[in-house]
Amino acid sequence: MIEGVVNGAYEPVVLLTLQGPSGQASDIEAIIDTGFTGFLTVPPALAAELGLALEGTSRATLADGSEVTFDVYDVAVVWDGQTRYVLADAADTTPLVGMRLLDRQNLNIDVKDGGRVVIQAHE
Repeated sequence: MIEGVVNGAYEPVVLLTLQGPSGQASDIEAIIDTGFTGFLTVPPALAAELGLALEGTSRATLADGSEVTFDVYDVAVVWDGQTRYVLADAADTTPLVGMRLLDRQNLNIDVKDGGRVVIQAHE
């Protein structure tokens, strides 16, 4: 089980540990974004700091209709005590947890300032 909290801006936030290929690690706060269909976003500076392997580039259409191109990296994320290898989109924003990372999970958000966020694997 992964637990987090709803912050003052009403964003559900969880703490995750990311690992680079040489064992470097960084703890990040990531906002759960159910409108994001990817796995995860990370700031480009963090991708460089962790020495993440560049997998290529991708394009996306943002909520405002604009299109962007971004780099995509391999990253290891500690998810519910297990290491998962996923693709992370590099974006100059707060890290986001997307729906693909939440696949086969149950997400419960107590929507209020300070509310509890719980992510559990389906049984």
